[in-house]
Amino acid sequence: MDISAQVLRDRLRGTLLAAAATPMTESGEVDLGVVSRYLAGLVEDGADGLAVLAHTGRGPYLTPDVRAAVIERAVALGVPVIVGVGGAPEPSGAPEPSGSPESCGTASSGAAGRFARAVAEAQMAARLGADGVLVFPAEGDRLGGHEAIWRAAGIPMIAFDLYTRPCPADTMRDLLRHPGVAGIKTALLSDAMGCQRAITLARQAGRLAITGEDRMFGPSLLWGAEAALVGLAAASVEVTVAVMDAYQGSDLRAFDAASARLDRLATATFTEPMEGYVQRMLWLAAAEGRIPESHAHDPYGPSLPEQERAAVARAGGYLAM
Repeated sequence: MDISAQVLRDRLRGTLLAAAATPMTESGEVDLGVVSRYLAGLVEDGADGLAVLAHTGRGPYLTPDVRAAVIERAVALGVPVIVGVGGAPEPSGAPEPSGSPESCGTASSGAAGRFARAVAEAQMAARLGADGVLVFPAEGDRLGGHEAIWRAAGIPMIAFDLYTRPCPADTMRDLLRHPGVAGIKTALLSDAMGCQRAITLARQAGRLAITGEDRMFGPSLLWGAEAALVGLAAASVEVTVAVMDAYQGSDLRAFDAASARLDRLATATFTEPMEGYVQRMLWLAAAEGRIPESHAHDPYGPSLPEQERAAVARAGGYLAM
C-alpha cells in the first residue's frame, strides 16, 4: 500500500464526509458564490470533510471549468476533500482494454485511452489540492481504470461499490490490493450482505471501510464501517453527525434515538425513484436556508411530484406532521 494511500486512510478514519450536492438552476447553471456558502455551511454544521462532484454532486455532467471551480472552493475550506471522477458515458469507438472484462493486470494502453476522461479529472483534482478521488464504477476493466488513474495522477483512490453497478467479489479483492486504493465506499442501499462483504474485505486488506449506506447507516457502522461518505449529509448534516457521535460514545439509547431520526429522514429522501434523492436533498437544503430556491434543482434526475417536497420538509422538521 502506497504511503499516500495510508495517510489518506488514517486521516479519514472516524470521519464524516458530506457527499455534497452541486446547487444549480433549472437549466443547470452553477453560481460559485452559492456553492462556496453551501460547502462552508456543511463544514460549519459538523462535516469533517467533503466529497464533491460525486454521485450526489452530479460530477459526471459538469464541465471541466465548473468542476475545477468547485474543487477549488472545497479545498479552500481546509478539510479533507475527495473528488468524484469518471462515471460519464465513454465516447463511441474508444479502444477496449485487453484481457478479460475484469482483468487483474496493469492498465493497458487501451484502458488508458478508455479512461482518459477519468484520468484527466483525477489529474485536475491532484493539481488543485484534493486529498483523494472517488472512482465511479465503470463497465469492464475496473482495475485497469484505477491503475490508469494511479499511473497518471498519483492521487490516492477510494473504490466505489455503487447500487447501479455493484462490484463482483473477486474484482473487489483485486481493487483492495491495489497500492493506490485507500478504501472502498459501499452504497448498495438494501443489499445488507453485499455491504457486509465489502466492509469485511476492506478491513482484511487493511483498507478503510467507508459507509455510503444512507438506508443502512446505523447497521453499517455496527458491521464495521470506519468512516462515512453519504449523500444524506448534503443537508441536515447534524442528523448524520449525531449518529456518528453516538456510535463513538457509550450511550446505546442515544445511538438508537439518533439512528431512528436518521432513518426517518432517509426514508423520505432515499426512496423510489432512487435517482430522485439528489433533488430531494436539494429541496431540504433550500428549506434549511443553505441554498436559494433558484438553485435547488437537479436537471439530471427524474421529475418528481410536488407533493414529495412537502413529505421531505416534514421529515426534516420544516412542516408540521
